[in-house]
Amino acid sequence: MKVANSKVLFKRAENTLVGGVNSPVRAFKAVGGTPLFIRKAYGSKIEDEDGNCYIDFVCSWGALILGSASPSVTKALRQQIPRGTTYGAPTKFEIELAEMITRALPSIERIRFVNSGTEASMSALRVARAFTKRKRILKFEGCYHGHADGLLVKGGSGMATFGAPDSAGITDGAIVDTLVAPYNDLDTVKRIFEEHGDEIAAIIVEPVAANMGLVPPSNEFLHGLRNITNHYGALLVFDEVITGFRVSYGGAQNTFGIQPDLTCLGKIIGGGLPVGAYGGRSDIMDQLAPLGPAYQAGTLSGNPLTMAAGIATLRELKKRNFYQRLEKNSNELQRRLSEAAKEVNCKLKLNRVSSMMGLFFTDRNVVDYSSAKSTDIESYRVFFHSMLNRGIYLPPSAFETTFISAAHSKTDIEKCARAAKEAFRAVVAKGASS
Repeated sequence: MKVANSKVLFKRAENTLVGGVNSPVRAFKAVGGTPLFIRKAYGSKIEDEDGNCYIDFVCSWGALILGSASPSVTKALRQQIPRGTTYGAPTKFEIELAEMITRALPSIERIRFVNSGTEASMSALRVARAFTKRKRILKFEGCYHGHADGLLVKGGSGMATFGAPDSAGITDGAIVDTLVAPYNDLDTVKRIFEEHGDEIAAIIVEPVAANMGLVPPSNEFLHGLRNITNHYGALLVFDEVITGFRVSYGGAQNTFGIQPDLTCLGKIIGGGLPVGAYGGRSDIMDQLAPLGPAYQAGTLSGNPLTMAAGIATLRELKKRNFYQRLEKNSNELQRRLSEAAKEVNCKLKLNRVSSMMGLFFTDRNVVDYSSAKSTDIESYRVFFHSMLNRGIYLPPSAFETTFISAAHSKTDIEKCARAAKEAFRAVVAKGASS
């Protein structure tokens, strides 16, 4: 596999872009080698500047549930572009997408569109503090809610990749009101609330943790959080930036039967364009300006291109048996990968929820941040490059999630399974995992 053009572009990028990239994991520091520069994508395929074609299981970190260049989304964009890309004023598209979201997630009575998941989580917590008149927030190890100062504490994802529990440039004052507990550990949450319950405005949690690999909630975890917040008068905030409209049309809250007070959304609701949103009960969201004292604004929020793409995407997701087909393919890929690893005696724990998977080269069950970190990083590095050389594009970090889209075919899954068998064999041969 030749990557000469990507090498040239990366060297050129390093002269002007910090680290040569605009988001750290893209630099391939966790797996080594040259980051691929992509020139186009279509369906389940992605093509780099050297003309190499790969089956894409990154899917723009989960955003492309329909696959790349979906005909319905590109049609919506082509219709809107001649009319203008942004107005800085209201449009009917905002209303239509908001109505679709609130019908899908009954916990959301009012919603505000923003431009990223970071904005959504940061703003939702500001509203939670305004509503409860409390300062403190509880989050979980390995859950990433964007790069706002108060949330970069044991944040998983890229931070786990780079071995940083925090980020430089954040003051003690910015995180003094952030409390942290292990994911799936209700006992610790109870102890924290016993000590600080009257100070905690909200719990924020990924209902399915997707930034330390993929870690599902235990049977009692989310219900336990709902009960605890109800008891102490705190709010429960679901960060469904990744899981919203991916786990199901109604998100993880529908799948697990939990109604949070506030929900953060992103990724899929923009149809591949930058987006975020947060919403919840009317009495909470009415704290926002122009109705209330909590301020948040954004020039590009709700821009017509993103709204049009989001509407087109959600219309596709509502079609009959969409999620059933996606589940069938995801289950098949999980089965084939598990069988391939077992056949060559490669130790592997594979977690899956709907069309999201986490591959861990460990013999421990992965239930939290600590057990996720038991994965063998070198094994993943070998696996990643073995798969890449066979035309399979996976996340360039052991702590990211693998995604399946509706564009992935049976042939794609078959090719991935065959490649994985050889990649697992390469892992064992190097003595990285056995």
